[in-house]
Amino acid sequence: MSRLAQRGDAGQAFPIYITVVGGLLFLALAYFALGQAAATRSDAQTAADAAALAAALETRDQLADQWVTNILDPDSWQAIFDGEAPVPSSCWRAHQLAARNDASVTCRADGLLGYTVVAETHDSVGDSIVPGTENQQATESATAVIEARCSFASEDTGEDELPSLSCKGEEWELRPDDLTDLPKSEDLFDVHLADSQANDE
Repeated sequence: MSRLAQRGDAGQAFPIYITVVGGLLFLALAYFALGQAAATRSDAQTAADAAALAAALETRDQLADQWVTNILDPDSWQAIFDGEAPVPSSCWRAHQLAARNDASVTCRADGLLGYTVVAETHDSVGDSIVPGTENQQATESATAVIEARCSFASEDTGEDELPSLSCKGEEWELRPDDLTDLPKSEDLFDVHLADSQANDE
C-alpha cells in the first residue's frame, strides 16, 4: 500500500475517532449529571427523614412526660397512649434538623401520632449538560409515626394500686409508693418512618 493511500485512510479515520471520543465524553458528562441529581435527591431524602423523625421523637418524649405526670391517674393513660394528650406540635424540631442538613421543610401533623415532612435542599444540582438543572433543588418527603408499645388493664386493680404495663414482652409492676424505676419514653412508644419497620431508639 502506498504512503498516499495510508494517509488517505488515516484522514478518513480521524473524523470517526473524533466522533467516538466526543460521544464517550458526552456520555460521561451525562452520567456525571445523573450522579449529581441522585446525590442531591439523596440529601433531600436524608433531610426529610431526619426532620420527620426529630418531630416524632419530640412528641414521643412529651407524651412520655405526660404519662409520668399523670401516673397516679390510670384513667388518663389510654388517652396519652392514643396521642390525645394536650401536647404542642413538634414541627419546630423538623425545621431545626432540616437546617442542620442544609434544607428547608414544610411540616404537618399526620393525625395524632405522626408527622409528614417535605424537604427541599438549599443546594442545586449544579452546572451540567442538562438544561435547566443548574438552579433546580431536590424535594423529597417522609412520614414518621409514633406507636404505643404498652397495654394495661385498669379494671383489675384496686383503689390504691396501679395497673401493670405490658410493653411488647416487658412487664412493669408499678407501685404508687415507689415510682423510681419507671419506663423510659422508648419503652412506652416506638418511633419509625412510615415505610420502615425498624424502630428508632
